[in-house]
Amino acid sequence: MSRLSKIAEIPAGSWTKWVVVGFWVVVLVLAFPLQKKLMGAEKNDLKYWLPGSAESTKVLDVQSRFQSPNIFPGVVVYERPSGLTAADRAKAAADARKFAQIAGVVPGQVVGPIPSADGRALQTILQVNLGTKGWAAATTAVNDIRAITSANANGLVSHVTGPLGNAADSNNVFSGISGTLLWSAVAVVILILLITYRSPVLWLLPVISSGVALIIAQAVIYLLAAHAGLVVNAQSAGILEVLVFGASTDYALLIVARYREELRRHDRRHPAMATALRRAGPAIIASAATVILALLTLSVAELNSTSALGPVLAIGVAVGMLVMITLLPALLVTFPRGVFWPYKPTYGSPEPTTRGMWARVGWSIAPRARITWIVTAVLLGVLALGLTGLKANGLTNAQAFRGHPDSVVGASVLAAHFPAGLGEPVIVIGNPGAAAQLRSAFAATPGIASVTPPVTRAGYAYLEGTLTAPPDSQAAYDTIDRVRAAVHAVPGANALVGGVTATSLDVKRATAHDRTLIIPLILVVVFVILGLLLRALVAPLILTATVVLSFAAALGVSAFFFNHVFGFGGADTSFPLFVFVFLVALGIDYNIFLMTRVREEAIKRDARHGAIVGLAATGGVITSAGFVLAGTFAVLATIPSTFLTELGFAVAFGILLDTIVVRLLLVTALNLDVGRHMWWPSKLASKPDPAPAELSKERATAMMPG
Repeated sequence: MSRLSKIAEIPAGSWTKWVVVGFWVVVLVLAFPLQKKLMGAEKNDLKYWLPGSAESTKVLDVQSRFQSPNIFPGVVVYERPSGLTAADRAKAAADARKFAQIAGVVPGQVVGPIPSADGRALQTILQVNLGTKGWAAATTAVNDIRAITSANANGLVSHVTGPLGNAADSNNVFSGISGTLLWSAVAVVILILLITYRSPVLWLLPVISSGVALIIAQAVIYLLAAHAGLVVNAQSAGILEVLVFGASTDYALLIVARYREELRRHDRRHPAMATALRRAGPAIIASAATVILALLTLSVAELNSTSALGPVLAIGVAVGMLVMITLLPALLVTFPRGVFWPYKPTYGSPEPTTRGMWARVGWSIAPRARITWIVTAVLLGVLALGLTGLKANGLTNAQAFRGHPDSVVGASVLAAHFPAGLGEPVIVIGNPGAAAQLRSAFAATPGIASVTPPVTRAGYAYLEGTLTAPPDSQAAYDTIDRVRAAVHAVPGANALVGGVTATSLDVKRATAHDRTLIIPLILVVVFVILGLLLRALVAPLILTATVVLSFAAALGVSAFFFNHVFGFGGADTSFPLFVFVFLVALGIDYNIFLMTRVREEAIKRDARHGAIVGLAATGGVITSAGFVLAGTFAVLATIPSTFLTELGFAVAFGILLDTIVVRLLLVTALNLDVGRHMWWPSKLASKPDPAPAELSKERATAMMPG
């Protein structure tokens, strides 16, 4: 007996199944209290999102020597369109004194109220130390500020904006992400499983197993975050839930489908499950390994938030795979065939997939395989043309939210009455001996309205400048480049330029670098794993090309909807990379599910019969898996964040396109057209393809009703 057979018999054994269930129950009991601590281990501080080697990050490191890196400037702006009254000015002044008493407000760092030139607005600038609580502390501070400004306002409108206000609104977006995403994903999965299995009982086992996988994954990630330096933030924790639940359910669908198939060939369920695991197990392990390695390539990213995302999600997928190939089979064989009621697979009954819809699709493609894949590829190419309209150049603060949170409204009020960059200064540091020259170069830069006198802090000359353009605009980014060129040219100054705008620019450029580096790496990983699994070179090359084409088409359609249907102002700079990672890493699952079965059947007969039987056997499960994963990613749209909405739409649409059109039509047509050459240089490439007459005769029989 092979090693694989022995391993497969453990969760499928008549008594060893209880050992497997008992093991996971113990692990679950230990993991449950740890899983609840994950949110407390999140690190949402600015430095955990930034590129580590960027100039703006180095400025933050220097600033941390004389002030906490967790200090966020906030701007409280008051407005009365008809003109400020004396009472308004008195209230704003009284509020400023009260702000100083709020927990976290840095003593002596409340400036204002400052009146606008048009006499209709006031602004007060304050610095708030968020400590180790990150965005959560921002929400608390902003709520305290709003309680003060709203008291006895008498029609004076106020808003809290600047980095503090943005952090508070971001926290409000992400604070509910965990519960909303999880329960939305659970509801979607249950609905799709009910439709797929048409059983009132069977769906419970995959859902329970997926829930166990998620809890254990969160516990493992918490332990690594608390004791091994793994970085988790609100974004990665939220995506983790979607990915683990979706991927685990996909693996469950494959196992259940193969188990149902084997129950028709075995009179006892334990040997049926052992056979199902031997046949489906390698595909699931290879699929999970591909996803894990693809996600781990994110670790080489310059952007800290991206590099931290990969390991977190890779751990989730690994745990999900282990639970699904052990706990789920043990649970399935614990129950009799009646768990499939009312559609029980009885011993000796015919396999319905041999005459089902996907078998008919395969036989329909067979006589016109070449025209099918050419037309499909051309149509996908047309959809990919929408890429020309993709504006992934970053989102402004206003564009980053769906809706109009207070910080966005406040920023627009501030821009209407004050210099655009006030409250979010450009920071320049350098050698104290060159302070005068730095100030001159800084002040002479076009786009800078004013510069503060230099002060010495922590052994550095420190200057702040006010932008003439909004801090999140392209004009402001251009000014940062000009400032850097000017101060870098000062001899002996060793100047560095930072601040909120410089940070945003560095993030944008780091993301572009990461995209250029990581996308080719993922393609290499996918090609190598497919080559090892399929023992061929031609098939992996063709499959990798279909993955890229599918990705391009999904992005093209997404760009059209973003611009002309949803009315989004653009997309985040990291959007193409994240969509690529999820579509390619997850889409390759379906390649593996399909092609391992095609290869298995090709060994029995030939490449073209393998293509048809492989499609007939896996078409249903791949389609169901695609709907599950698309549905779980679509729930990202429930979060009022433009980035997550765009990511959810693009990945959900891309997965559906990949499962229904690319895997089941394009790849099948290519398999039928290329035939045995698909498997070069393995021995399968020398196995003769069937004669056209033989295929035609079989096709006529297969297409007969009944």
